[in-house]
This record gives sequence, structure tokens and C-alpha cells, in this order.
Amino acid sequence: MNEGIRVREVRLIDDEGTQLGIMPTAQALQMARDKGFDLVEVAATAQPPVCRIMDYGKYKYQMGKKHSNKKSTDVKEVKIRPQISDHDLELKIRNMRRFLDEGDKAKVSMFFRGRENVRPELGMRVFEKIKETLPGKFTIEQQPRHEGNNITMVVAPSNK
Repeated sequence: MNEGIRVREVRLIDDEGTQLGIMPTAQALQMARDKGFDLVEVAATAQPPVCRIMDYGKYKYQMGKKHSNKKSTDVKEVKIRPQISDHDLELKIRNMRRFLDEGDKAKVSMFFRGRENVRPELGMRVFEKIKETLPGKFTIEQQPRHEGNNITMVVAPSNK
């Protein structure tokens, strides 16, 4: 950019995007300075190289903002109980679908209290119901796993 451009002549594009034609580099640099902008080489391999009059600081900021706009996937947790009613389970599954559609992972966790811990198969049945009702566009990242008095499962949106 600016004095770093070492060719004799360049094809110039002004700050509005209009092609101004081929001209000496010194003249193009002077035009950029008169407008208060930088002369930036955008296509170095072209004959002659293409340069653009632009605010380089603003351009760099916008490009950094554009690349940092990647959405990180969060893990949203849905808590259920072994004795959950069908309607409540449908509501929890609807919430899971919303999380997955937004691109987040959903962690389903079930907590056992007291005597419920003796019958973990009741909890596994609830997880089987969840697997059946979720459509195929989601992948189960972690199968239901019984650890202590919890069962957890992680569901992720499948890659399109």
C-alpha cells in the first residue's frame, strides 16, 4: 500500500468503485492523498497491477469484524426427571429442537433423587423416547450415560 507499491504504472479504481484507467503510480498516490485515503494494491498479479483508493484502516477493521463473526456453539442444558409427564417431555423436546436449529448443542441431564436411583432403566426409557421423537437431522454426540445419580446425553445439530 502507498509507498510500498513498486511498479511504474497501475490500473486505478477510485473510492466509489469507478475505474479511472492506467496511470503512473506517483499520480495515483497523489490522487489518493488528495482525497485523504490510501492507495492499496488489490490485484498484484494483473498486468498492470490493480490499485484502489480506500481507507485502509476502515477496510482492515471491517475484514476483521467479518472474520470474527463466526458463531460459537454453546451447550444448552435441558433438565428432566425420570417421572416426567408426556406433555412436559414434549415441551422439553421442543426447546431442544429450538436450540439445535439455532446451531447450539443440547445437553439432556436427568437427576435421580432418593429411591429413583434404584431404577435407572426408567430414566433410560425417557431417553429412548427422546431419541425416537427427535428427527434425523440431529446427531447424538454422546449416548445416554449413567454416572452416579445422573444420566446425561448430548445432541448436536448435524452438519449440512
